[in-house]
Amino acid sequence: MMGGLLSLVLLVLLGLCVNGEPGMPPGRRVHTLFSVECQDYFDWQTVGLMHSFRKARQPGPITRLLSCTDEEKKKYRGMHLAPTFEVPSMSRHPKTGDWYPAINKPAGVVHWLKHSKEAKNVDWVVILDADMIIRGPIVPWELGAEKGYAVAAYYGYLIGCNNILAQLHTKHPEFCDKVGGLLAMHIDDLRALAPMWLSKTEEVREDRAHWGTNITGDIYSSGWISEMYGYSFGAAEVGLRHKINDNLMIYPGYIPQEGVVPILLHYGLPFSVGNWSFSKLDNHEDGIVYDCGRLFPEPPYPKEVKLMEPDAHKRRGLFLNLECINTLNEGLLLQHAANGCPKPKWSKYMSFLKSKTFAELTRPKQLTAATLGIEEKVQAVQQQVVDEPVKPYPKIHTLFSTECTPYFDWQTVGLVHSFHLSGQPGNITRLLSCTDEDLKQYTGHDLAPTHYVPSMSRHPLTGDWYPAINKPAAVLHWLNHVDTDAEYIVILDADMIMRGPITPWEFKAARGQPVSTPYDYLIGCDNVLAKLHTSHPEACDKVGGVIIMHIDDLRQFALLWLHKTEEVRADRAHYATNITGDIYSSGWISEMYGYSFGAAELKLRHRISSEILIYPGYTPSPGIKYRVFHYGLEYKVGNWSFDKANWRNTDVVNRCWAQFPDPPDPSTLDQTDNNILQRDLLSIECIKTLNEALRLHHVRRKCPDPNSLSNSNSDAADEVVISRKFGKMNVTSVLEDNHEQKNQSRELSEPTETDGMFSSVRFWVIAFWAFCGLGFLTVASVLFSGRKGKGKRGKSYRVKRRNSGSGFMDINGRDRHSQVPL
Repeated sequence: MMGGLLSLVLLVLLGLCVNGEPGMPPGRRVHTLFSVECQDYFDWQTVGLMHSFRKARQPGPITRLLSCTDEEKKKYRGMHLAPTFEVPSMSRHPKTGDWYPAINKPAGVVHWLKHSKEAKNVDWVVILDADMIIRGPIVPWELGAEKGYAVAAYYGYLIGCNNILAQLHTKHPEFCDKVGGLLAMHIDDLRALAPMWLSKTEEVREDRAHWGTNITGDIYSSGWISEMYGYSFGAAEVGLRHKINDNLMIYPGYIPQEGVVPILLHYGLPFSVGNWSFSKLDNHEDGIVYDCGRLFPEPPYPKEVKLMEPDAHKRRGLFLNLECINTLNEGLLLQHAANGCPKPKWSKYMSFLKSKTFAELTRPKQLTAATLGIEEKVQAVQQQVVDEPVKPYPKIHTLFSTECTPYFDWQTVGLVHSFHLSGQPGNITRLLSCTDEDLKQYTGHDLAPTHYVPSMSRHPLTGDWYPAINKPAAVLHWLNHVDTDAEYIVILDADMIMRGPITPWEFKAARGQPVSTPYDYLIGCDNVLAKLHTSHPEACDKVGGVIIMHIDDLRQFALLWLHKTEEVRADRAHYATNITGDIYSSGWISEMYGYSFGAAELKLRHRISSEILIYPGYTPSPGIKYRVFHYGLEYKVGNWSFDKANWRNTDVVNRCWAQFPDPPDPSTLDQTDNNILQRDLLSIECIKTLNEALRLHHVRRKCPDPNSLSNSNSDAADEVVISRKFGKMNVTSVLEDNHEQKNQSRELSEPTETDGMFSSVRFWVIAFWAFCGLGFLTVASVLFSGRKGKGKRGKSYRVKRRNSGSGFMDINGRDRHSQVPL
């Protein structure tokens, strides 16, 4: 019996030696890789990833691929931070001299496969980025990986997979998958892929002619994401396909869908909780790993977040933000101890990081059916008719139309930010209509994935000035110039904020039956206007705002939409309010009628849903989770108000830290009438989302710390300073593009009540200047009388002559007469 027990122990030990993990059968040895350089920036990321690796109980070993030049290695102090395999640095390409550190990732993998002994004893590889926190075991076969099929996260912005970029750089563009972040694959697939990954990265990096944002999706048009395309094109070239899972990885700041438990946090973007925020780019030169006792600024505690955010769904996202930064700080705390730092002083935050509460919150997460997508598949099967094959959800693409103006730029920032928060499937594209002259001066190319469209604001045939026609014209242009695999298109307006996904399956859109929201004021559907402009007035639906339409319907419909818009716009005889419902009787809503009449012409009848869209300032219906704010009208909360039209000429995108006046604090709202309370809470949510979008935009622009800006007349004069006090705004005059906007800004800046202290000071200042003026006149009188009898034209006469000259008076006269009345 003793001999049998000894044999069993030897077998277990042998299994551990071969497989690296207890209970791991042959063929299931996992190895995790991540790539870094010899910099403090990557060292604190390494500490966070390594700590989370151990905490999540990720199976198998982990290796850091460390790329350093010989000079960097002499000064490097972080060799002890992780199990490390050194690889030659290719940050400066040895042949071309191109500076591109991201190439070290595929180069490091190639070097590891060729020279590491560990690589010979691996079956499965998990490849991560350094700026990640692991929340639970990442086991490739449990995620569905198999030979020939890697598992990866979705990188929807890699639009080059759908356009000329893929056609230029791979023989199999149809195999190009938009993936990255998390990669889990069989070692045989990695061996085939790695050299091609490196080669295609070099190839795309050299293709400067196609670095444009509209081709790559790279908002900086700098070729920075060439390595990501190198991976996708390399995988397509060797025939490696992907099982794409959009639930496994999440960016802090985003909200996971119900039931989804992400097992990876990728903190590549700034994120915030209340007034606290974190951006990895703010810590590029940070030696925090080596500074004993120093951590990243502590975020709010979970109890505070529960009080701060009443919505349980949004709280889930905030808790992930807390988990990310707290895990980073916990890792730093342990690393400081390992570095030999003295025990830090007690603090509430230190106590929290060591508490059972925190340990419970950050225990290893297990995969759920929803995370793997199994739950959706089961529901889809249940909805199928017997013997009907199971179909995946159709692909969606979201479009919105804008022009080259500051007015649309800040709307774009808000909509794109909310799109990413909403969980909307698929990609988003801005249809940007600009004249050639506008485009030369335009600076907002990086605000969104963009399709450029010739402007029709001034109609090329009639000369009619009607910018709203750009919407149907742009949609038609996009359809004619872009190959899309999307089955459904969601069309929004720029002045919208998304609160949740808008999907055809939820709102029951179908081929021949689009979905839209009610626009009841389109009374022309019921009168002579419809009879004049469509053969099927009975099919005219009063809809607009949000449109969900099958791509085949849109292809048939788009040209009619444009033609009917032109037709209604030309029908000036029927602009009257009692015919169109347009309160200005100006034909401004011709595009909306163009949509309704065009759809009627094809007998496209709509499912009209009042649960998709709400205007801030309107009272919500109980129990409805609206998906979109449409802030097209002025709305108020108490004495505070917001009207987008007041910001038509104000550039809040290109001026650091510019944003809109803050609304009242929700805690100050009247709780007696629940309908009014809910209305005001939605209004506050809308403007806060806009302001948060602007704040993150300024962070990405690397605006200087607003607290460091001088209050004096210095370089800071070019910046916008907006009061954080509710209802008041001060905007420097450099923001304003015309005199009228300046006057509006001054009106907004005036306080509602006069400050007594200020009034007193003002009185004495005026009195002082009056005294000085009287003194000056007295002295001048004495001097003048002294010279009067001499009959000489002295200096005082010449001064008088200059001051009474006609030029001075004419200039001031013209200024007075050129004032624009408000």
